[in-house]
Amino acid sequence: MSRSSLTGSFTRGALTAVLVSAISGCSLGMLASVPWIRDADRNDVVVIGDSIWALSGEIQANLHVYAGETFRNYAVSGAQLIGGSLAPPIPDQYEIARSDDPNIQVLLLDAAGNDIPIPAVLLDPYDCLTQWYEFGHRSRSCKSFIDDLYVDGVDLLNQIHSDGVGSAIFLGYYYTKNGLLLVDDLKEAIDYGDARLAQACQFSALDCTFVDPRSTIRDSDIIIDGVHPASSGSRKLANLIWPVLAPKL
Repeated sequence: MSRSSLTGSFTRGALTAVLVSAISGCSLGMLASVPWIRDADRNDVVVIGDSIWALSGEIQANLHVYAGETFRNYAVSGAQLIGGSLAPPIPDQYEIARSDDPNIQVLLLDAAGNDIPIPAVLLDPYDCLTQWYEFGHRSRSCKSFIDDLYVDGVDLLNQIHSDGVGSAIFLGYYYTKNGLLLVDDLKEAIDYGDARLAQACQFSALDCTFVDPRSTIRDSDIIIDGVHPASSGSRKLANLIWPVLAPKL
């Protein structure tokens, strides 16, 4: 169904409510997330991020099986790198984790995934959806927006380093598919976003490893909304992370 036909079926306000609720899982990100783990076998290993981690919790569950022990978790569906009203922003999740126990040796995270698609699905103010007639050309406004997120990401990683965290594993984003959330046209934004997130890892002071899932996750690994990993996708993501994580445990 095209976006124009959808907007013909709903008022703009109703469409906004439906799409924002869908992309976070519900209107309150905490309710669409697995419960936080604030006391684990390994309190020095911490997960923060968005619904890629939080919606089903299966990536972390797989890692627990591989490790034979549990890690702390503060990820929330709908979380953004900067601001947002659906969930605690990712830097806030980190601060909550530090307040619980500041001894963090390994931080697993993703970030900026919601900063791009939430506005793109609603009104696309940064022109991050690349339409067929644009022939794969990314807009300047989208590039500039992602560049700003890159700066925020480097600032966060540098702060994490200053706080004495040993290392971070930064999970990038895979390509979305046609689904309920109408985000299949984000390929160019995802490519540029992952490149900038990888640079944030590389150029920050923190010992940071970027995990790129784009060549691994297929449409069949994504649930019907077009965004979140199915069980097979969660397992593949855990399998990408584990070889980086295992030597740090």
